[in-house]
Amino acid sequence: MPRTQHSRQHEPHRGVFFRSWLRDPFHVASIAPSSRCLAKLMATNIESGARVVELGAGTGSLTTAILDRGVRPEDLYLVEQQRGFVTVLRSRFPRAHVVEADAATLSARLGGLRGTVDYVVSGLPILWFNRDKKAAILAAAMTLLKPEGKLHQFTYLGRPPIGSRLRTELGLRATLLGIAPMNLPPAFVYEFARA
Repeated sequence: MPRTQHSRQHEPHRGVFFRSWLRDPFHVASIAPSSRCLAKLMATNIESGARVVELGAGTGSLTTAILDRGVRPEDLYLVEQQRGFVTVLRSRFPRAHVVEADAATLSARLGGLRGTVDYVVSGLPILWFNRDKKAAILAAAMTLLKPEGKLHQFTYLGRPPIGSRLRTELGLRATLLGIAPMNLPPAFVYEFARA
């Protein structure tokens, strides 16, 4: 699908996003979908033919950027727990696998993908989660990844959203992929890989 058509489809879903944020601000990362600038940065290095799991897919702004990198919809797994967003995702991306679930249940819901995923791209507000939930999501995500697989996570802070103690515990190293200064608020994207 051409990029311009993806962009036009994105606009009507802003209202769904804002209403969801009002109902549950601690599980919806912001009042609006990610900007194109942030979405493009989150999809950095993803290549055609990659298998990707997206966490907290929302209304699909990051999904669009991933597809624009050449990922086949059949190789894309969209994990989202908000029912309204799930409906939007199934309508916008009928060939992708949309999984209505909490990201903490990844191991149970996507266990068949264990060790076969190239990238996990997380649109979750992981910084806000308590340590146990954060550790559960990260551990589950890492089990899905191939040995050389990568996890991409955004944050609004200038430091990794996963603290050094937890990174050491999970055997992860962090690399800053870049900054999306035009996003509101400005966002930083980190790549996590096995140390």
